[in-house]
Amino acid sequence: MELFEQKTAELESYCKQLGHSSFRGRQIADWLYKKGARLPSEMTNLPGSLRDELNASCTITRSKIIKKSKAPDGTTKFLLELGDGETVETVLLPYADRLSVCVSSQIGCSAGCMFCATAMCGLIRNLTAGEIIDQVLTLQEQAKNRVTHVVFMGMGEPLMNMPNVLKAIHLLNEEVGVSMRRITVSTVGITPAINKLAEMDLQLTLALSLHAPDDEVRKKLIPLASRFPIGELIKTCRDYADRTKRRVTSEYLLIAGVNDSPAQASKLAGLLKGMLCHVNLIPYNEVPDKPYKRPGRQSIAAFRQVLEDAGIEVTQRLERGHSVSGACGQLRRSTHQK
Repeated sequence: MELFEQKTAELESYCKQLGHSSFRGRQIADWLYKKGARLPSEMTNLPGSLRDELNASCTITRSKIIKKSKAPDGTTKFLLELGDGETVETVLLPYADRLSVCVSSQIGCSAGCMFCATAMCGLIRNLTAGEIIDQVLTLQEQAKNRVTHVVFMGMGEPLMNMPNVLKAIHLLNEEVGVSMRRITVSTVGITPAINKLAEMDLQLTLALSLHAPDDEVRKKLIPLASRFPIGELIKTCRDYADRTKRRVTSEYLLIAGVNDSPAQASKLAGLLKGMLCHVNLIPYNEVPDKPYKRPGRQSIAAFRQVLEDAGIEVTQRLERGHSVSGACGQLRRSTHQK
């Protein structure tokens, strides 16, 4: 059994099956999720017999850091090696008032976004719930401070790995202690999965990777989007916001000459009008071998002004990580090409 994705109640039940007090399950959970134990032998307040049984019948699968790159602003990207030798990226984002970790949910991705380095390697496999929360705890150990926010914006499409992502979210909330309101799940827009998420009424933040105000441009940027027409997608996100009373973040990657015109900004404003949401503008972080370019400051400012004039709340992502292969998938790809 993999210990590193069991809730306290499950560990209590397992200890009782082994003939030990359920209290031992709470101790194991504390060692795993609060103290970061990687071996049963490190759980020194457990009886020796229980540690022996855990060694014989259980695993604690943790990653190994094989590369990290730190930017002057403190943003640090890590490349982690998993138990099967595959690698995954995760990013530590320190701020004055919080410590965030951007986690991956898959090795590679099947969404095929044309601007993304991760898409260039295709989908290799889903991550387990344990492999997802390992990223948070590994970076928490490195920071020597408690992670307060988790964003599912790394490699992969989280809603294409929904069972493991949901299990990881509950573990992060209930065991690691990250508030549900401080967990963000980003998706390119898997409409049926968003509907299921709305039914669960979780108080997390949904971020929609929109990137275009119409199907024509969006399908060119995100091939998977052809399965989910933008009109239906926006209605689904409106329903999500109405049901959960949680504001939806519309992520919009600004790419020069592709989706950054004032006319497209006006169309975006019309699409989102009246929806409980805000737009997060993200100037493109250029990727080698991709033809897309970052728009100039004037273009970014003009696009933003159109949205604000239409009454749409707008933020612009703080520029971080350019010097550490900041775009998703770049560090992994550069390492595997060597």
